[in-house]
Amino acid sequence: MQGERLQERARERADELPGSSLGHPFGPDWDVYKVRDKVFMLMTDVAGDPVVILKADPEDARALRSTHDDITPGYHMNKKHWITLRPGGSLPQGLIDDLVTESYLLVVGKLPRARRPVDPSTFGRSPT
Repeated sequence: MQGERLQERARERADELPGSSLGHPFGPDWDVYKVRDKVFMLMTDVAGDPVVILKADPEDARALRSTHDDITPGYHMNKKHWITLRPGGSLPQGLIDDLVTESYLLVVGKLPRARRPVDPSTFGRSPT
């Protein structure tokens, strides 16, 4: 997915998530998405390329990096717990949506129950 479209898709998904908010605590060049004051997604340009930085389970992050050239360790973040999505064309829209949602749920899952905007164990899952 091309850079602008990558960030646009990630932004669209983040805006759909309950309690998600956008801020610019690091200046106008950084879009920072939070849920209950905890960061789950950052967007900026790196060497002229628009990137999306997301929280990820360490095992998932390792697997994603090994299967997708456009997924690298988190830019300016803990390399074990964060990934960077880079433009290049190999990331399908559904994967971007899933990765943004998973990042959000990882953060929500660490919040005290009373502060959670959704139940991370059931959010987005179809009833069976």
